[in-house]
Amino acid sequence: MVIAEREPIPPATHQPLIELTGVEKVYRMGKVDYLALRGVDLSIGTGEMVAVVGPSGSGKTTILNLITGIDRPTAGEVTVDGQRLDEMSEEQLAVWRGANVGIIFQFFQLLPTLSAVENAVLPLDFARCGSKRERFEHGRRNLQLVGLGDKLDHLPAELSGGEQQRVAIARSLAADPKLIVGDEPTGNLDSVTAKEMFALLARLHGEGKTVLYVTHDGELARRASRVVTIRDGVVVAS
Repeated sequence: MVIAEREPIPPATHQPLIELTGVEKVYRMGKVDYLALRGVDLSIGTGEMVAVVGPSGSGKTTILNLITGIDRPTAGEVTVDGQRLDEMSEEQLAVWRGANVGIIFQFFQLLPTLSAVENAVLPLDFARCGSKRERFEHGRRNLQLVGLGDKLDHLPAELSGGEQQRVAIARSLAADPKLIVGDEPTGNLDSVTAKEMFALLARLHGEGKTVLYVTHDGELARRASRVVTIRDGVVVAS
C-alpha cells in the first residue's frame, strides 16, 4: 500500500469544517454533575486558524476533545468534515481520528524509548499504512519539514523541549490531516521557542491546514485569524 499525498487544501472558505450545534457536556464527579458545556454553537470554516481562549475550567479543552472525538457530547451534535462524531462508535472514532486529525499536546507525549522518526510515524504504524520503508520516508519528510531532518535517530531525552514539540508536530502530520488541533501546544515552552512553534503552525495554516488551538497566551491568540472566547461553558465572543 502506497501512502498517498493529499491535494492541497484550498484557502479558508465559508464552508464549515467543524460545526457544534447545541452541544452540552456533563461530567459526573462522585454524586455531583458538573456541566462543562452549556449549549455551545460553533462553526469553523475550512482553512481557518482559530484560537480558543478563556479562564481555566471554562470548557476550552472539552471543546477540543469533542472535536477530535476523544470525548462525546451529552447532548447536541458534533460534525467535522461532514461526519457526525456523536453518532460514531468508539472504534469508528479511533479510525476517523487517526485519518483526519493531527493532535499536538502540551507535554509532547513522545515515547521515550523511540527515536524521533519512530515517534513521528507511530500513527502510520498503528494504522499499518504502507510498508515500513514508506512509513520511514514519510516520517523523515515530516521531520525535515519541522527542521529536524538531522536528528532522526535522536531519543526524546536527547532533544530540547522545542525539538520534542517539533517531533510532536511531525507526528501530528503523519496522516496528512485536514485539521491540526493543539491543546496549549506552546504552554510548556519558553517564550522564544513558543513563538517559533507558532510560526510553524502558521506555516502549516498557510499551506491550507485548518488549525485550532487552545492558549492562555494573549499574544499568540491575537495572531490567529479568529479568536473564540469560552466562559462558564458558553461561547461569549467569536
